[in-house]
Amino acid sequence: MSRRLQGLQAAIIDLDGTLVDTLGDFVVALDLMLGDLGLPRVDRGFVERTVGKGSEHLIVRTLTQVGGVATLYQRAWARYQHHYAAINGKHAAVYPGAVEGLQRLADAGLRLACLTNKPQAFAQALLERKGLARHFAHVFGGDAFERKKPDPLPLLRTCAALGTAPGQTLMLGDSSNDAQAARAAGCPVVLVTYGYNHGEPVRGVDADGFLDRIDELVLDRMIRRGGTPARGAC
Repeated sequence: MSRRLQGLQAAIIDLDGTLVDTLGDFVVALDLMLGDLGLPRVDRGFVERTVGKGSEHLIVRTLTQVGGVATLYQRAWARYQHHYAAINGKHAAVYPGAVEGLQRLADAGLRLACLTNKPQAFAQALLERKGLARHFAHVFGGDAFERKKPDPLPLLRTCAALGTAPGQTLMLGDSSNDAQAARAAGCPVVLVTYGYNHGEPVRGVDADGFLDRIDELVLDRMIRRGGTPARGAC
């Protein structure tokens, strides 16, 4: 791991593809939406390559993929929101090591925030249904700020909410979206190897480290809130 991971006081953590495998939820909600519109379904591989940039982007790309016209967008958006709210979390699973990794970060004294491009209401509900909400001081969705990742604005605003400088705030995600936003914001960034990353090899992304499981994360000189080095940190 890079020496940029020294002296951290907080961590910002992505949701889809990092903490929870939500691909099944996306596939089911899109299938139901397309069925309502009388359009053909998309395959799971397309969904995996397309998720990560917000629901609006996902719906536009999906309509384009199946030959839907732009005038269908508003109806598609409404049907997708309806179906996703009904199945949110039912076809999703927390990744192995995610709960243990969150607890390890909290035990080291880091303040945690979840930052995702998923709509705020869906993100909060998913975290609660999967028993993860208790770990976070803040949860911000893709509609919480004027712009979404990979723009740095959401990270900078989240750092402000956490009360930490970007250089002391780790971004933990699964894609180039997270890495680009972190680099632009001045945050160190570590990526998990099992996420989506738009169908591209994640190890080709500019990051400070890569993890097969979140609970494998080892940080040098992690700092507790009072400024005392965390016991047992290496």
